[in-house]
Amino acid sequence: MTDQWLVTGGAGFIGGNFVLRQILKNNRKIINLDKLTYAGNLDTLAAVKDHPHHQFVQADINQADVVHDLLVKHRPNAIVHFAAESHVDRSIDGPQVFIETNVMGTFNMLQQAWRYFQTLNPEEQANFRFLHVSTDEVYGSLGETGAFKETTPYAPNSPYSASKAGSDHLARAYHHTYGLPVLTTNCSNNYGPYQFPEKLIPLMIEKALNGEPLPVYGDGKNVRDWLFVEDHCRAIETVIARGRPGEVYNIGGNEERENIEIVHTICDILDDIRPVEQSRRGLITYVKDRPGHDRRYAIDASKLANELSWVPQETFASGIRQTIQWYLDHKAWTDRVKDGSYQGQRLGSEIAAGGTS
Repeated sequence: MTDQWLVTGGAGFIGGNFVLRQILKNNRKIINLDKLTYAGNLDTLAAVKDHPHHQFVQADINQADVVHDLLVKHRPNAIVHFAAESHVDRSIDGPQVFIETNVMGTFNMLQQAWRYFQTLNPEEQANFRFLHVSTDEVYGSLGETGAFKETTPYAPNSPYSASKAGSDHLARAYHHTYGLPVLTTNCSNNYGPYQFPEKLIPLMIEKALNGEPLPVYGDGKNVRDWLFVEDHCRAIETVIARGRPGEVYNIGGNEERENIEIVHTICDILDDIRPVEQSRRGLITYVKDRPGHDRRYAIDASKLANELSWVPQETFASGIRQTIQWYLDHKAWTDRVKDGSYQGQRLGSEIAAGGTS
């Protein structure tokens, strides 16, 4: 079995960075399965468009026959499952697609992986891995102290995090019930190149550059742990290579920041790189908090460090400057991503529980 991986969601933010790294840095063959929803963008993959180690397939992870055929044809030795609806605010406005993609889609991927796994010989089975990429949001909200461990009870508070919690439980069940060699990673907030501009950091970069108001939810003191996307990609490689099947590994950047601090940092760096008459901090506008906004997340990644010797290479200070410079240098990418369906407007301001829109 050659070293090639099937990656779902490989035209998205984290998946796209992961695919580029595997092909361009690790010389690995990738079958890239992506539906190309609003958050998927082939521009992200321009550097490997014609690369012999990259095969792109546009399809839905719920299409059982497509997934099955890809596995049988290409015989990958790992499946890396990124594909998901991932934006909390969108899950508030329209939760149904989150259940369809994150729960049912993950179920289909696991089912087809198990079907394929049974066709492998013992050596191939021993080397096969299914890595399910999840989020720290499944654990709920923390108080002022403490951090999420792999043993922290689940307490999801948004339709998004509930759908990811459901998919995590399915992944666990397929290992314990069927013996599928599943690994699960729960990561903190990612940032870096190629992130869709609905998320906090790229949204604030773009609005600040345009001199537009910078909307900050509530009092701006919600805390997140920030992880540079390249560090996340390295962690996933590490877990696939050395992680124990059936285990969960938390991935964090050890960089807790209040949202308002993030926005201040972006303003200050942009003021330094692209000076304006008045500080961009003056653009900050506090808006009504979103429903169910978790107060604080923090990841304890000591298991990953102690067992697999992974630690982040980037600090927030180094990563955020790289990220801002990337967006300054790739404005054409952002302009092409924003095809008219999303123009920086607020999402998640209306509660649509049970809705389909």
